[in-house]
Formats: sequence, C-alpha cells, structure tokens
Amino acid sequence: MRLPPVILASVSPRRIELLKQLDLDFLVVPSEVSELHHEELSAGEISQLNAYRKARQVAKQHPDCLVIGADTLVSLGTRLYGKPSSRQHATEMLVELAGRTHSVTTGVCLLHLRGHRQQVFAETSFVTFHPLSPARIETYLARVNPLDKAGAYAIQESGELIVENVIGSFTNVVGLPLARLREELLLWG
Repeated sequence: MRLPPVILASVSPRRIELLKQLDLDFLVVPSEVSELHHEELSAGEISQLNAYRKARQVAKQHPDCLVIGADTLVSLGTRLYGKPSSRQHATEMLVELAGRTHSVTTGVCLLHLRGHRQQVFAETSFVTFHPLSPARIETYLARVNPLDKAGAYAIQESGELIVENVIGSFTNVVGLPLARLREELLLWG
C-alpha cells in the first residue's frame, strides 16, 4: 500500500495501539480542536464532523501527510454520551446504560490536503450492558478511569464486568473501526 506519510490526529492510547495493528508507519500529532456536541445532529453526523475538524486542524500543519482523525460517541436513542465530566457523571451514565443496548459510533476522516483528497465515514456497533448494581458500577469505576472515555467505559478494560454482548466491530467500540479503516486505506493507496 503506497500512502503519503500518515499522521494520527489523536493521543488516545487505544487508537494508537489499534492503528499499530495495521502495520503502518505513522506519527502521532494531537489535534487541539474541541469536540462539538449538538443535540439536533445524530451520533454519526457529530462524530464525522468532529473527526473532520480534528484531521483538518492537523492537516493544515502537515499538508503533505495523510491525516487520520477520529471521534467516538455513545448514544441511547437520541441521547448522546460523550466523555463524563466527573466520576459522579460517569456513574450516572453507567446507571442509564445498564441493562440496555446502546450504539457506539466512530467517525473517521482521512485527509490529504496537498492531494486534495478526503474520505469521511462512520461505523456503528451495538453494545448491550448487563443489568448493573451500584456495587458492580463502583467495582468497575475502581478499575477503570472513565473520564477520557465516551459513555464512561472502555470495553477492553474489565469490560466483562459490564458488557453482555457486542454486535458489530469490537475495535470500533474501542475507538477505531480497523476492518473498515483498512479497506479505506487500501482504496486510498
């Protein structure tokens, strides 16, 4: 696969580890744009918009590189769950998601300014939580820092405590839909 130099516009350790699985050489350059959340847009629309904004901000500094931006949102019906603002907020999120099936949507933007190319897409997976007692939520939160995670959880970190089932891409729930990204990069290169 012949690609321009690749930059991941994220310092998320989860995304970095996932992207390494594609055997790509890449640099990490964090985007410093704030994530938008607008109640009138769907999770897919917001996550793609945020991914584009992140990629564009980094691509302006590195126009010869292929920049990958990503944003993940959890949603239950029309309610969106970004990153919790506090441990109490994280507890409230987990209580609301307990025993229910929610969506996890990751928007991804591939952007190469010098080549005038971009591709933006979103992948959605469905996650069902076990019914969660207050004690189980406390046990989970004692093991995982929820404050940098959409929906206040990380499926790859003690996820068995809270997650009953996943339909769709597991890596998407972690933060980057690898199978779809691989396909898009092959089309790109």
